Amino acid sequence: MPTTFRRSDTPPPRTGSSETAILRGFLDYLRISIAAKVDGAPEPQVRTAAVPSGTNLLGLLNHLTFVERATFLGDKVTDWQATFQASPADSVADILARYQETVARANKILDGCPDLAAPIPRPGSQTRAPSIRWALTHMIEETGRHAGHADILRELIDGTTGR
Repeated sequence: MPTTFRRSDTPPPRTGSSETAILRGFLDYLRISIAAKVDGAPEPQVRTAAVPSGTNLLGLLNHLTFVERATFLGDKVTDWQATFQASPADSVADILARYQETVARANKILDGCPDLAAPIPRPGSQTRAPSIRWALTHMIEETGRHAGHADILRELIDGTTGR
């Protein structure tokens, strides 16, 4: 059994009172939490399946990068299952950087969308975009779900707990 390393547990954010501030605050809180779970995880354990489904820590962050890109940037994903595996050529730092760059791009789009009922801007797209409210709520659910998985996987890898 790995030695347990405790990180301080970061409480939920105290955001402004607007719906937008609350939704964005919680999404950013979860984004930081999952990135912290991957950061510093050792190779090859970070990409080794720890459960029968094949789920691994680095694959979760890779998947969330694709979900962010599909939800906020309008990217098309043809094989969602494949997004759960990081390329062997990509390091932990590569995947973390790609995730953080994607989050920055998504936030830039969100900064220009004050109306939660409006669709996410998708210039040149022929498909109907979801509302900002739906997209934020979906990403909170998706990121929170996988952050919970990441908590367990990281503890199995090296005993690290906390956010």
